[in-house]
Amino acid sequence: MDQKLPYYMAYPMPLLYDDERVDRRDFEYMKSLYPATAKRLLPLIEEECDRMEYDCSMMYDEYPDKLQLQLMGRRIYDKAVKDEKEPGEWLRDLIQVMLYQELYKRRSDRRKYSRKYW
Repeated sequence: MDQKLPYYMAYPMPLLYDDERVDRRDFEYMKSLYPATAKRLLPLIEEECDRMEYDCSMMYDEYPDKLQLQLMGRRIYDKAVKDEKEPGEWLRDLIQVMLYQELYKRRSDRRKYSRKYW
């Protein structure tokens, strides 16, 4: 009974952490299906999120300040209206929704990657 088990039997769940890769791939695929207007806005939204992504950023607060989120949306909107002929309230609403989705994904990723397993 002193037999050694093969590696794959000793550690039977090699794809345990593969879910994150699958989630990321699925998220990227869904973004590729966005309508044309949303695809034009996406780089602006990602740029603003990149700018706000640092340690102790308000975007990682447990409850981000609504006014700060609206200001982020406003900065994106101001950049986006340069290209639009007749920007309407729908554009501002779309930016806010996409911004919140991007913030959610980044916050979720940060929680996943900052876990300590010991």
